Amino acid sequence: MSAPTLPAALADATRDDASLRRFLHGLPGVDQVGVEARATALATRSIKKSSKLWAIDTAISMVDLTTLEGADTHGKVRALTAKARRPDPERPDTPQVAAVCVYPDLVATAVDGLKGTGIGVASVATAFPSGRSSRQVKLADVALAVESGATEVDMVIDRGAFLEGRYGEVFEDIQAVKAACGDAHLKVILETGELVTYDNVRRASWLALLAGGDFIKTSTGKVSPAATLPVTHVMLQAVRDWFTTTGELRGVKPAGGIRTTKDAIKYLVAVHEVAGEQWLTPELFRFGASSLLNDLLLQRRTQHDGHYSGPDYVAVD
Repeated sequence: MSAPTLPAALADATRDDASLRRFLHGLPGVDQVGVEARATALATRSIKKSSKLWAIDTAISMVDLTTLEGADTHGKVRALTAKARRPDPERPDTPQVAAVCVYPDLVATAVDGLKGTGIGVASVATAFPSGRSSRQVKLADVALAVESGATEVDMVIDRGAFLEGRYGEVFEDIQAVKAACGDAHLKVILETGELVTYDNVRRASWLALLAGGDFIKTSTGKVSPAATLPVTHVMLQAVRDWFTTTGELRGVKPAGGIRTTKDAIKYLVAVHEVAGEQWLTPELFRFGASSLLNDLLLQRRTQHDGHYSGPDYVAVD
């Protein structure tokens, strides 16, 4: 199998199936008790009141505003792009979100609604959410998204193949999708809720990074559990160690189940403490969310006004 340009220490790992297996199973095991204890400890850390507005604005700027329902319509996507452009119309200083994420057939509508804003258009692909189809079908899915104007592609790995140890197959899927993305950034969804162990999360993270993923993403949002703090810690460790080894910065995107400002701040603390301050940017950290933005906007108003505004003051998606 061919590989992206890698340092010699990593290039050998992608030489063939056996080398890939040796590398992935040679990664240090995850201390389950340790990672869960640290995630719990960091989640209790408070931030100063003066920093809370910064954290809220940072979180807003990291949101991939998402709709991935079978009943999605062009009208719903147009409304979502309007909210992405001006999350709080009465507060023009509110940051824009990072991207709007939709199915491939709705990408063109999102592109039109976000023209000239700099907001990304992300699209799920590769037989989302199962990831179970032929490579030909997966690449056709990607082509539809990219040709329609997607600037980001969120692919799903075949978890069945991964859990059966067919690492080379998953690696080559990711590589092929990365090539098909062209200039679009690739986020690789691991669906960590189906990977069972933290060791598998670490292996899948490194597999995605080796194959060229620009981001590693926890979940589709269709499986429970979705994003969790301990799993995100393991993934942040992976991108931190990748940077130490290669000098390349890759991103992390927790998705699914992150609904409140309090939750978002816990993740920002984890990013700062586990990966480092330079990951506190939309270029390297995202929230996959639909309802999170509403709570961030409510809490932002509270910070500015000194009292809770209530949900009637924020447009519900």
